[in-house]
Order: sequence, then structure tokens, then C-alpha cells
Amino acid sequence: NVPKGYRDYRELLADKNVDVVCIATPEHHHAVQSMAALEAGKHVYCEKPVTHWTQFELTRQLADAAAASKCSFQLGSQGMSDPVWGQMKKLVKDGLIGKPVFGETSLFRLGDWGERGMPIDDPNAKPGPDLDWEAFLGDRPKVPFSVDRFFRWRLFMDYAGGPSTDVYPHCLTQVVDILGVGMPEAVVGVGGIHRYDYELRDVPDTFNLLAQYPEKVTISVLGTWANDFNSTDGGRGAGSRMPLIRGWDGTLHIDRDNRTLVFTPVHVKGAKARQTFPIEGGEDNIQHWKNLLDCARAGRKDTNSPMDLAFRTQTVLQMAMLGWQAGKTAKFDAKQRKIIV
Repeated sequence: NVPKGYRDYRELLADKNVDVVCIATPEHHHAVQSMAALEAGKHVYCEKPVTHWTQFELTRQLADAAAASKCSFQLGSQGMSDPVWGQMKKLVKDGLIGKPVFGETSLFRLGDWGERGMPIDDPNAKPGPDLDWEAFLGDRPKVPFSVDRFFRWRLFMDYAGGPSTDVYPHCLTQVVDILGVGMPEAVVGVGGIHRYDYELRDVPDTFNLLAQYPEKVTISVLGTWANDFNSTDGGRGAGSRMPLIRGWDGTLHIDRDNRTLVFTPVHVKGAKARQTFPIEGGEDNIQHWKNLLDCARAGRKDTNSPMDLAFRTQTVLQMAMLGWQAGKTAKFDAKQRKIIV
């Protein structure tokens, strides 16, 4: 069958033959479109990040909408369908590392992921019947049409956030889940344009953050697009051990070369013995989609990357970005569920 096209996403949502939607629009559209889909009774696969870094209120609204909906929601952080994270989560929950205290993760890549990663398909493009510029802008600042902004939107803070929101959901989500933490109490972010400094770009290419939690746990995320050594997605050295989950009794990390989880005890008398555990499975985007569809068919909402987890993860990234811009530590008011900078 020839796929049916829709001029407006609301036309798709009105189609009673559609049960599941994939939201792969620029990130500043994710929340509004996801909420509309849930309200229309559609199950949702939403690409990461779940929202733009300025849209905390919309993130909160989407979290509430997903919680109230009978439909399933899956964030496109496909790594969450790798069984290894469930293994680590269970070992931590069972007390192997003792009281959790620190989670370390990182993601290093080489490339600007804007100019070279997003080519201009049609340099002569302009608004018209086949290009709705106002629809693209959505709630973003009203600016004149630009082929760069339209085709290379990841270069601009109005539509993207650089490493923090573009790729850190892939490495932070599992650490938040493994540690079982709620909302952070304070987050600090530092970074900037350290390599790809050219006229159009205003998103950082390097970003690092620390998040402190009421559970007396700290999470660190380090990364840059200026160097790809020690990458969590295949590099060697310390990065191939990421994430590291530290507790009072020892540390749990990944040995990718030998496909094992490794527990290394602290160096004290009477410490636990070193242990290794074979890694099960691997990352599989097909399984991530299958997980959503299985949940949708069974009427379940416990997908591998649900909105509640996306909310807790995205709030950290939003706090880091807002604090970085203001040169302050961002705080979270748990009673009012709001970010304070």
C-alpha cells in the first residue's frame, strides 16, 4: 500500500485508522504533538529529546498527560531496550554496590552535527505550498525564513541545545533509571563552543554537568563533539566502562571487550569479592519499537523508556542548560515542580 500523506499532523491524529504515531519532528514540537496524540487516543513513540531545553512547563504538562492517558508512551532513547541496563538496575537494587552515591557517564563524538550533519537539500527553498515556515517555527521566535534555520536547525539554540539535549538522553536516561532517583535538587552546567566556531552556530559543542539529588546521589555527564576517544558507543579506554555506578561497597561498570558487567569492591578490610556477570543482549532499535507495540496491544504503559523517566532525565538537562546560560546553579522546587535559576 502507498503510505498516506497529511498536510497537518492534526489530520493524521483525526484518522481513526491510525493507532500509533512516531513523532520525529524538530524537538520544539515534541510536547505539543505528543499531548495531542495522547488526547486523540494514539500510542506515542517520541524521538529524543522529549522537549526543547526551554520547555520545562511543556515537559511537565506532557508528563501529566502521559500519566493520565491509557495509551503507551516510548521515548526514542533506544538504548533503554538493551537488557544490560536492567541487569545493572537489579544488581544495584539488590544491594551489590551498597548505598549508591555516584553515577558517571559520558558521550564523546567528533563532528559539528549541524553544518556537516544536516545538509541543505534545496538551497532555493522558500515558504509556499510545500513549506510551511510558520508551522516549523511553532512557539519559537518569529524570524524571517532561512534555509539554514530550516534545514540545519540543530545549529541554533532556538531549536536545539547541542550535546546536552541532542544526545545526552542516550547516556543519562539509563543512569537515572539504574539509580532510581527522582528530581534533582541542584544542577550546574558548563560548556561552550570550543571547536566549531563559525558564524551561524550558537549551540555549544562541549557541555558538562553535575546533578545533585535529595537521595544523596550525584550524577555527572561529560562530553564534547570535538573528540571521539572513550566514546560510550564503541571507544576504548575508560569510556568503554561507562557508565560507572558507585556505591559505598564498590563500583559497577561495563567491560565491553569481554562483554561483562564488573563489580569492583572498595579497598577496605572485609570488602566484598570482585564479581563479573555476562552481559545479556545488546542495543536494538527494532526491539525498542517492538516493546512499545507489545505494550500498546496489551494495554500496558510500562515501556522501556516511559514518559516519567523522560521527565526526570530531561529536567536535569533543562536545568543544566538554563543554569549555564545564567551562570548560576539551577535549583528544583519539588513542592511547586518548577525550576529556579
